[in-house]
Amino acid sequence: IGFKLPGIGLILTLVVLIFTGVFAANYVGKTLVTFGEKLFAKIPIVRSVYTAAKNFAEIVFSDTGQSFKKVLLIQYPRKGVWTLGFVTKETKNDNNQKFYNLFVPTTPNPTSGFFLIIPIDDVKETDINVEEGFQMIVSSGMVSGDKTPF
Repeated sequence: IGFKLPGIGLILTLVVLIFTGVFAANYVGKTLVTFGEKLFAKIPIVRSVYTAAKNFAEIVFSDTGQSFKKVLLIQYPRKGVWTLGFVTKETKNDNNQKFYNLFVPTTPNPTSGFFLIIPIDDVKETDINVEEGFQMIVSSGMVSGDKTPF
């Protein structure tokens, strides 16, 4: 004898997520998180992946101004193919030509990617914010607007 209750899975998922967040925010939760980080630091392969991912997330999502400035489109890896690039800095060469330092993340793992120095004239501006850009990268483009951003 069973009955169906539509949406119960979603409700239970939200309850578990909220409970986990509250638990992790208190002292016991922080202690367990610290213990987990120390445990990860002792496992050779996990240590390198976890540390890189943690450092990347801290830089990208920090409020200290060290995160990415904006999202641009560049033709990469060849002309006619567009990809998202995240501006890390603007620079100039000796001739006063302006360049962007760009990070081009890989899909679906944005902690790896390519660093490019590209002339400002070779990019297209977008109205995509950094969070939306990362959602597009992680989801392999499935989480994006219906309109191409250029």
